Amino acid sequence: MSTHAKRERLLLADLLEAAGPEAATLCQGWTARDLAAHVVVRERRPDAAAGVLLGPLKSRLERVQAEFAEKPYEELIQLIRTGPPRMSPFGLKQVDEAANTVEFYIHAEDVRRAQPDWSQRELDPVFADALWSRMEKAARLMGRKAPVGLVLRRPDGQTAVAHKGTPVVTVTGEPGELLLYASGRQDAARVEVEGDKEAVARLRTAELGM
Repeated sequence: MSTHAKRERLLLADLLEAAGPEAATLCQGWTARDLAAHVVVRERRPDAAAGVLLGPLKSRLERVQAEFAEKPYEELIQLIRTGPPRMSPFGLKQVDEAANTVEFYIHAEDVRRAQPDWSQRELDPVFADALWSRMEKAARLMGRKAPVGLVLRRPDGQTAVAHKGTPVVTVTGEPGELLLYASGRQDAARVEVEGDKEAVARLRTAELGM
């Protein structure tokens, strides 16, 4: 049975392939090639990928990622499609689903929404609920650097508090859009933002995300 992560993996690979290696992405300073290298290193070089969270290893991560970015673009795309090595923790279905569903969804939108002719994707309800569930659990972490109070709200009224504080800004949208907003893609997310005008402006440029 296909999982959300597997589906998003294949979609991301297709979008990267169609965009081409020099295409822009929403990841500042990264082309599609850079993003593809990031995905591959994250799954295949845990010794370097730890640099995402551990500052002292950041230079190693950048060096290894640059090395992978020099590989043929088609090879990077194929490595994404085929997934991690057999012995990798990411090769376990449960780990893949938990760690990659959100990762691949966001990066697919990083590619899609950086293109001038992009169109919004309609998510099926089951997948939307899966994204909401994951965001609820990670909301406080994603919003920890928010300069004001931040509440994320679905159209049906379900809410998640991403940051306690005043004044409060409420962001309303579908789960996928809220996830993009909370991950630092504020300008790309299709959401409604309510609150004090100055607070909304501060939040728009805030460093959100993991």
